[in-house]
Amino acid sequence: MGVTSRGLAALFLAGFAAQPAAAYKIFVSNEKSNDVTVLDGDTLEVIETFDVGQRPRGITVADGGNHLLVAVGDDDTVEVYDTETYERLYTLPSGPDPELFVLHPSGNPLYIANEDDNLVTVVDLENHSMITEIPVGVEPEGMGVSPDGSVIVNTSETTNMAHFIDTESHEIVANVLVDQRPRFAEFKSDGSEVWVSAEIGGTVSVIDPETYEIKHKIEFDISGLRPEAIQPVGIRITDDMKTAFVALGPANRVAVIDAETYEVLDYLLVGQRVWQLGFSPDEALLFSTNGVSNDISVIDVADREVIKSVQVGEFPWGVVATPD
Repeated sequence: MGVTSRGLAALFLAGFAAQPAAAYKIFVSNEKSNDVTVLDGDTLEVIETFDVGQRPRGITVADGGNHLLVAVGDDDTVEVYDTETYERLYTLPSGPDPELFVLHPSGNPLYIANEDDNLVTVVDLENHSMITEIPVGVEPEGMGVSPDGSVIVNTSETTNMAHFIDTESHEIVANVLVDQRPRFAEFKSDGSEVWVSAEIGGTVSVIDPETYEIKHKIEFDISGLRPEAIQPVGIRITDDMKTAFVALGPANRVAVIDAETYEVLDYLLVGQRVWQLGFSPDEALLFSTNGVSNDISVIDVADREVIKSVQVGEFPWGVVATPD
């Protein structure tokens, strides 16, 4: 007996339903080999490496995960790639030596820290044009954005300040002095705090974005290590605002912090010279870039345990995962 049209439809739908959901991807910018490593989110194995411009550092995804943005500092631009084909689509304007950037929560515009000209460049992603340039302190690097998109925070390494910038007026509304060489700014998901790491100062300042007051400073102490070897850089805070992770540079550890009490709970041993951090889409995993050992470490967030190391390119710097 032949299969009826209804039966064919049922078979088609069953086959369609059986197809696995597309795995997310993990992208790692490799500063010295001038390429990006791509890992499969399910297997945590390298599936591709593709060349980009000179000295890629800051990295993020846009357009629902369809586009990858890479700050190529020695080319003074931001390159945009297709996350499926890895084809370079176009470039975005930037000042000299772009290092880190952050997207507005709406997906546009992009705010770029340009280390060599003391400016934050604001770029429209739709028409690929510069909106404005905002003068900030010396050697701007870190970029954070509030969840409602009303404020961006830029950290300037040499001025040792966190600059709070209104995204409507593009004016600095406050300058907060932090410890030496601030590197990264990360807001809590409700916008109640912004955490700023100070690489040479060895601290993380917790700032109230309403009063611009430093409400707490987190310090680190690792047995057997000199204080100057503990250099906070990348920060990630879980969406539930309960746990924070801080990359500690040449200490080769990621600090686990109670984000409510600011107590340091643990130090996780990762690769050498851990720099930046990125979550998987469901925050079950955390990825760290380890520049000197040329690998990334995979951390189980719930168990607070390093579960895998994966070799990537030379001097991995930034890491980002596409959404599910």
